[in-house]
Amino acid sequence: MTIDSRGPRFSAALTTVVLAIVLITGSGWLLLAQTLVFAVGALAGLRYHPYGLVYRHLVRPRLGPPSRTEAEAPPRFAQGVGMVFAAIGTVGFLTGVPVVGYVFAAFALGAAFLNAAFDYCLGFQMYLLIQRIRLAA
Repeated sequence: MTIDSRGPRFSAALTTVVLAIVLITGSGWLLLAQTLVFAVGALAGLRYHPYGLVYRHLVRPRLGPPSRTEAEAPPRFAQGVGMVFAAIGTVGFLTGVPVVGYVFAAFALGAAFLNAAFDYCLGFQMYLLIQRIRLAA
């Protein structure tokens, strides 16, 4: 399945805002909510991703058709990476070890910001690297 390549970037922008609020407030519960958003994208697929639904129904109709599409697998893998980082951060915040929460939320924020601002997805790049290693082996 292919997706509009603008959708993951829109999702990354919303994720950036949520994670910035997490870092400002230290809210483990908000980070848990973001972890669940990542989980939906990674496990159920981008078709069901909450931010993707907002993009598909409210934003994309105003932009017109995409000039390029991409495979769903790399962004879905990136959602899985985000889910792991956010989950570790959530555990840190909710178990009284906020430094772990802040560090892992900051890593996730950095990756989301790179995608939102510069269209550079670290998870996507990780996926491609893993695929190259698999093919070489």
